[in-house]
This record gives sequence, C-alpha cells and structure tokens, in this order.
Amino acid sequence: MKRFVQLGVFILVLGLALPAFSMGLEEAKSQLDTAKQQGLVGETPTGYLEVVEASGNARSIVEAINKARRNEYVRIAEKHDIPVTQVETVAGQKALEKTPPGQYILVDGEWVRK
Repeated sequence: MKRFVQLGVFILVLGLALPAFSMGLEEAKSQLDTAKQQGLVGETPTGYLEVVEASGNARSIVEAINKARRNEYVRIAEKHDIPVTQVETVAGQKALEKTPPGQYILVDGEWVRK
C-alpha cells in the first residue's frame, strides 16, 4: 500500500508541481523560465527553487513559485496522509531530472550547470 501511495504522489507531483496556480503565478512562471535560462534561479533536491545569482526580480520569482509549490505539496500530502517532506523529496527529484541542459541544479550543496 505504501508503494502505491508513493507512486500516486509521484504522478501527482509530476503533473502538479510546476504549473501556475493563478494568473499572478502564470506571469511568475513565465519570468521563472527566463530567470532559469539566464542562470539566475536553479532547482534544488528539496523541491524548491533557490536564487543562484541575485539579479533583477529573481528573489521575488523564487518566493512566488516556492509559495505555490509549498501549498500544492501540503495539499497532496494531506490528501494522501503522508509527510510533506516525502512530497517535497519526490518533487525535487523530478525537478532535477526535468531541468534542461544549461540550467542550474543544486548538487551536494554546489550549483552545477546541467
């Protein structure tokens, strides 16, 4: 049963972790794509974004997207009665895997271009 729940969480996170959750976040998502391409923002294994280089509005983009991600992770965790950290971990793994070449990911505490 636990394996089934983990698979379900994995599928949900895959489909829900990154989409925008409101019009304001849709704009933030668009800006996020640009910030990632410019090397200002990167994905972490925790399921959240971090600022790689503080420039422009990178910090506000990260805050908006991370807030939406946290809300979604909590919703998924509550729905499946599992710890939020478990959802964050799965989401972080998927985000790292899905990051395109040339963008930053956090590996063992160091920013690395994938």
